[in-house]
This record gives sequence, structure tokens and C-alpha cells, in this order.
Amino acid sequence: MEPTPNHSPDTAPQPQPAAPATPNTLGFAQRTDLSQLAGTTEAVRREVGRVLVGQHDLMELLLVALLADGHVLLEGVPGVAKTLTAKLLARTLAVPFSRIQFTPDLMPSDVLGTSVYVPARGAFEFRQGPIFSNIVLIDEINRAPAKTQSALFEVMEERHVTYDGVTHNLEAPFLVLATQNPVEQEGTYRLPEAQLDRFLFKVLVPYPTQEEEVLILQGHHSGPGGLPLDDVKPVLAAGQLAALRAQVQRQHVEPRLFEYVAKLVGLTRTHKSLYLGASPRASLALLNGAKALAALRGRDFVTPEDVQHLASPVLRHRIQLTPERELEGLGPDDIVRQLLQQVEVPR
Repeated sequence: MEPTPNHSPDTAPQPQPAAPATPNTLGFAQRTDLSQLAGTTEAVRREVGRVLVGQHDLMELLLVALLADGHVLLEGVPGVAKTLTAKLLARTLAVPFSRIQFTPDLMPSDVLGTSVYVPARGAFEFRQGPIFSNIVLIDEINRAPAKTQSALFEVMEERHVTYDGVTHNLEAPFLVLATQNPVEQEGTYRLPEAQLDRFLFKVLVPYPTQEEEVLILQGHHSGPGGLPLDDVKPVLAAGQLAALRAQVQRQHVEPRLFEYVAKLVGLTRTHKSLYLGASPRASLALLNGAKALAALRGRDFVTPEDVQHLASPVLRHRIQLTPERELEGLGPDDIVRQLLQQVEVPR
């Protein structure tokens, strides 16, 4: 596939002249030209769509996370294309990619790296582990014990690794896409709350619809039988992504929306159905995600609907229900819906 206009996959986009203000779908004057962002993200969607059938909501959230510089936890039963989707997204980016299969015997050094003695130098040398990449897929993240999980705390939040007192910085962008199976419990470990909080989104990956499954079967039958991953070409380089992220950061946000986000997240800390509420990191996640979602949908300003759309992916892994509410069959998404109804929407 050809790269989007005005840039190639291995060069950063050149500054474009400001476009005249044009009305968007809501009738407001557009202050920022988002055409390059729209073209690039659409190119990513098309490349992924060469292999992936359906999962449009999942792809939208992954693109939002990519633009908002946040990690994503994908949860779903085996066979719903969690790993495939992560690999496809990585292939559309012209940056290094690594995959780590988490197992119960995995050690922190297997992820971060270790010091190796080099006889020629007469000294130890740090050898980087697979976490030193731009896009890191962690398969079945809940299969590793707490000691290995804790090794991810620093690198996911601060984008560097400290080993033997020396700090090793990771190159931008750095995105962790982790998968887990919600139904299998044997040989798994509960993820620490501190680690869950470092994920921008927790995305629930559903089964395909019947129509989508028919398309999957037809494609498998008419094709070579495997997955044509080589057909997916990179369309976005690190420099381009940095420019798009900077544009997203400049999105306009009304002061009332800051209050709306703060009230929504603050209510999780006093809600009678919750014994663990969300931290200010959730507020930042809602704000940054909403700015990226607005840009992805062609707007240079954030609306309450953007916040509402992302409330469940941002909050569902950051709140914990009381045992009584769990016995009633309620889940985190049910509580989030209650929160959205209780907080007045700014107009």
C-alpha cells in the first residue's frame, strides 16, 4: 500500500500551512487541520483490514491509545484475534516490535535484560531484554508471578529501566499491548492494582457477529489457509506519530469538561458500591483519551460524549466492587453507567 500523501513511512511529516477554518459536522469552525491525522489513521485501518475482519470498536480504541501514548490491556476468550490485532497494528508502524510470552517460570531478567561478563573488557555489560522495543506484545500477561509483573511497573510508567543502579531509557514511542483470558484461572495470577492502573484502557474483545464469522470462513477457504501478515505494510513512522501526538495534545478542551472529568472520577471514591475508586491517573487517562478520540473523529475540540464513550475502558480496571454488589451480579461497567447518570453533563 502506498504511504499517505506528503510523507513516506520513514520520514517525519513536514509542517503544513494552516488550512482555512472550515465548519465541521457540528457546525463549528475547525481551528486545526486534522486531514493528515485522518489520512494516516485511515491508512492504518485499511492495512489492518486486509487481514482482520470486524473488531471496528477495538481498532478505534487501539488508535486512540496510540495517539494518547497509553498502554492497552486486551481481555477476551481464546480465538477472538487479540494477539492477531496487536501484531497487525504493530506491522503498520515502521518501528521495532517484540513479543513476550508470559509463563509462570518467567523471570524479570527475561523481560528487562541482564548483565553479562565480557572477558575482552574485563567488565559486565548490560544486555537489553525484549522490553526494549517500541511496540511490545505481552501474551497472557496474567500467567507470570508477582515478581515478574513488578518488573513492568517502572518501564510502563516512566519509559526507562533501572538495572544495577544505571538507568536505561527506552526510545519513543513505547506501547505495551497485553492480552489475558478472563475465564481460565489455573496457572494464572491476579494483576496488581498498581500495574492495572498503568494501562490506559482495558478493552473487552467480543466474539464476532455471525456475518463476520462467515467472512472469516470464506477468507480462510479461498485463501492459502494461513494469515497473510506479509500483506500488511508499515504506513506510520516514529517521527510521524510524534507529530500526530503533539497535535492531539493541542486539542481544545472547555474548562467545564475538566470539572466533568474530575467529578466523574471523584465519584468512584465515594460510591457506596465501590471499595476502591480511581486515582488521578484515571482522570488524566480520560482527558488524554478524549482528546485523541475527538481528533480521530475529525474534531479539534473535546465533547462530553467523548468522555462518556471512554469511561468504561478507562475505569473498568481501576475500580473494585464491594462483595455485596458482586454477589448481586453487578460488574464494573454497570457501576460506570450509574456514575454517568449521576454526574450532570456540561452543555
